[in-house]
Amino acid sequence: QVQMVESGGGLVQAGGSLRLSCSASGRTFSSNAMDWFRQAPGKERELVAAINWIGDMTYYADSVKGRFTISRDNAKNTLYLQMASLRPEDTAVYYCAARFAPDYRGKEYYDATAYAYWGQGTQVTVST
Repeated sequence: QVQMVESGGGLVQAGGSLRLSCSASGRTFSSNAMDWFRQAPGKERELVAAINWIGDMTYYADSVKGRFTISRDNAKNTLYLQMASLRPEDTAVYYCAARFAPDYRGKEYYDATAYAYWGQGTQVTVST
């Protein structure tokens, strides 16, 4: 059974940092691009960051560029999102997902049909 489990969310003050992890089991994702996307209350899902299969290319939404860093450790089958300088508008449920494709280029946006697997999400709440 394939599982993707996010962890590391929580409550943090504005300006603080969090590191999200996504641990995958049941199969290896070393050939898949992987994403972090988020959904805030009352809003549509938004692609936050993406990384290609080998980890040498990344994409960031303009809203998080310069503050968030996506990375992966294929040996550990784990995806990370380091979040710094957090803002109240970053409050959302954060999900990790594995794409069918090894690359995200050409699809730098949230597209549910692009995902082979995704996790249940972890809540991030940023207070003022």
